[in-house]
Amino acid sequence: MGADFLLLDFEEDGSGSGGYAKVMSDEFIKAEMALFADQAKEVDIIVTTALIPGKPAPTLITQDMVESMKPGSVIVDMAAEQGGNCQLSEADKVVSYKGINIIGYTDLPSRLAAQSSELYATNLVHLLSDMTPEKDGNLKFDLEDEVVRGATVIRSGEVIWPAPPPKLNVAQQSDSQKVEPEEEKNKTEKTSKGFGQIGFLGIIALVIWVLGFFAPADFMAHFTVFVLACFVGYQVIWNVTPALHTPLMSVTNAISGIIVLGAVLQISSNSMVTIILATVSVFIATINIVGGFTVTKRMLQMFQK
Repeated sequence: MGADFLLLDFEEDGSGSGGYAKVMSDEFIKAEMALFADQAKEVDIIVTTALIPGKPAPTLITQDMVESMKPGSVIVDMAAEQGGNCQLSEADKVVSYKGINIIGYTDLPSRLAAQSSELYATNLVHLLSDMTPEKDGNLKFDLEDEVVRGATVIRSGEVIWPAPPPKLNVAQQSDSQKVEPEEEKNKTEKTSKGFGQIGFLGIIALVIWVLGFFAPADFMAHFTVFVLACFVGYQVIWNVTPALHTPLMSVTNAISGIIVLGAVLQISSNSMVTIILATVSVFIATINIVGGFTVTKRMLQMFQK
């Protein structure tokens, strides 16, 4: 969805038991705070969730970081009940500091009751689906499954709670070792894609050059426009971020409508080939229009209570 991980040039595992954080070294904290200070100047919203069992929540956002944020920015401190990750957070209050709103509510699940219930119900659905792999309604207790094991208190009359702590696989490679192969892979993909596009354009140019010897002038003019339209359209659609494909379907209704109008005008032609192609164009464009309106309706329903 376009999110990026923020990586520190520092080797230290910050994961504790049960998915909570653990206390880090002073060197790590110093590098981490420098990274947070840089990010605070750029972002509009910060959501903090860091908690350490049995200890106050670590301070991650200092007063100086808050002051460096843009006016109107928002900090949602979900650790406010344990002191907060933001230095200026106050439990169960919204603090406005120099144009920055710091939300410290400790009852967010009840304030977002519908969303909380939906998320919880979705988790239960996935749990039951995982425990009924045959889809026949018969539960299968796989204690090797960490989710099932962690949710099981008694099994065959024996109390087996609490579950053993999950085993975390800590990667031994450094961040630089992980990033370098990915960068090399991206360079290779870009190079191969570039050569592929050049070859494709070369073939099209060759076809147009050959047709120029035999086709009439008006045909060549229309054919050139057609090829350019295909190329430009392909480049525009292909470079759209995958997360925007759904709204893109809604926007392309206008383009599909233009195609339908052009095809309808061609149906009155005397050429049977032209009539067939125009009919197929109307059919395909209509599918796009129906799909676009369907997607638009679903998008609008997301904003209805």
